[in-house]
Amino acid sequence: MSYYFAKTLSCGFDEAVQRTTGALKAAGFGIISEIDVKETLKKKIDVDFRPYRILGACNPRMAYEALKIEDKVGTMLPCNVIVQDAGGGKIEVAAIDPVASMQAIGNPTLLETAKLVRSMLQSVVEGL
Repeated sequence: MSYYFAKTLSCGFDEAVQRTTGALKAAGFGIISEIDVKETLKKKIDVDFRPYRILGACNPRMAYEALKIEDKVGTMLPCNVIVQDAGGGKIEVAAIDPVASMQAIGNPTLLETAKLVRSMLQSVVEGL
């Protein structure tokens, strides 16, 4: 089982970030964190890196359900979605598969919630 699912887009990096953010919001996910990896690596260790953004996406209702089931599941939240320059004019958007990550917990009830979140994230990525 893969731990993520992805789609390649033919657009600019900033446009891909905007499209991804908009699609996540339309599906009920808020962006609670955003990390510009390229900028951070340049600032912290003075290396050049390709455009790479990590979006911390959270659906409050689903997070609440998961937290009611497992109070330590917050260590695995939010669901990260990346937008990165894949070269050749292509941009890749990839999202964590919450089912893959939640299997580490071994709670069947939590796994059902993760399946719902996976379906929502897959729809977002596929719809880009």
